[in-house]
Amino acid sequence: AFLLSCLLFAAVNRHQRGPYMDEAFHVPQAQAYCRGRFLQWDPMITTLPGLYLVSVGVVKPAVWLFGWTGSVVCSVGMLRFINLLFSAGNFYLLYLLLFKIHQKNKAVSGFQRILSTLTLAMFPTLYFFTFLYYTDPGSVFFTLFAYLMCLYGNHKTSALLGFCGFMFRQTNIVWAVFCAGNVIAEKLNEAWKTDLQKKKDEKTSSRKGSFSDLIRILQFLIQHIISPKNLFTLMALTWPYIILVMVFFVFVFINGGIVVGDRSSHEACLHFPQLFYFLSFTVFFSFPHLLTPTKIRKFLLSLQKHPVQYSLIAITSLFLIWKFTYVHKYLLADNRHYTFYVWRKVFQRHELVKYILVPVYIFAGWSFADTLRSKSIFWILMYFICLLAATVPQKLLEFRYFILPFLIYRLNIPFPSLYRQLLELAFYIVVNAVTLYLFLNRTFHWPDSDEIQRFMW
Repeated sequence: AFLLSCLLFAAVNRHQRGPYMDEAFHVPQAQAYCRGRFLQWDPMITTLPGLYLVSVGVVKPAVWLFGWTGSVVCSVGMLRFINLLFSAGNFYLLYLLLFKIHQKNKAVSGFQRILSTLTLAMFPTLYFFTFLYYTDPGSVFFTLFAYLMCLYGNHKTSALLGFCGFMFRQTNIVWAVFCAGNVIAEKLNEAWKTDLQKKKDEKTSSRKGSFSDLIRILQFLIQHIISPKNLFTLMALTWPYIILVMVFFVFVFINGGIVVGDRSSHEACLHFPQLFYFLSFTVFFSFPHLLTPTKIRKFLLSLQKHPVQYSLIAITSLFLIWKFTYVHKYLLADNRHYTFYVWRKVFQRHELVKYILVPVYIFAGWSFADTLRSKSIFWILMYFICLLAATVPQKLLEFRYFILPFLIYRLNIPFPSLYRQLLELAFYIVVNAVTLYLFLNRTFHWPDSDEIQRFMW
């Protein structure tokens, strides 16, 4: 996989030698750090300097070791290569996470684990940015590493890695909170099972989805959390993450907001349809698992059984789309991104399209939740809260924001059959091949610019 990536990397660098898109900000900033100018900062950059600090930490020892001089030091190609190293690290972390999360499933072969790892490592939206100097591969690396350490119970290391992820992208604080949520969900699930045994009510389970069960779970949650003893126990277990969250709030207070630099284009808002876009995105990239005839039949049966609940969900969805749909200026102006064409070809066809898609969103949400049934209700609750926090405040529809919530979801669903895994991998390979072909060969020019423009995620 790494050797194949190296060949593709060489092709990308041959066709696009200079900085492209956001690299125009990232590359000069990293080069300034390479020259020791750590106080120099481009006000257009909105993320913290984690990527540039790691780049200097990797490049400087390599320069000393190999005796490189001149223009090769911190060149565009050398800086991009750092993301190739992160990509290899992500491959290994995904394998370890799959092994840890599904360790009780003895039916899964080593070949299936490696196949799933290869599929997730080639997830198109992430894989494409392996070849450019963007924050995504490093951001994913530190967040996945933090999640792995959390699952192994090494919470101090997990919080430290969470801080590194935060230094790459501020919104990664959500996934550090998710790691703490994992610990809390585990303890709550244990307490819930004990509570059920005390009441000798074995028929009720923490995985049932009826409304009465939900009320009971909420009552249990409130009773458990208002107990000072339980609260102290949970804080004692998650204190490294609590410190990290406190550091985050201090940063926000001093900085006057989450965004560093240019804030005019990154304003937070309640953009609830982002959740619907994420669910549609997940169904598209996980269609071998979510879009099956069995699932569609189950959904239609569920629709027949609970018409009132689904009607309420549909009305709520329509209201959220009506009142909280935002269209960012970048989405309408930049025809180099896939999102531009998705918006123009689908949502801009007619004013009613966004409302007509509600049944699709409801099926996507049901199918999404159905594949997580193997997880406890408390884990699902923690994940859903973090998913909302990671997607809803974003005004811009940008597929890169969906990478981490998608990967964490995909890691936690039951292992699919070998046929479905192969279908998913083949689909990812085709999407990657098309994306890289368009990027390398289907170039175009803007009327007011001499620069070559390329299609990308």
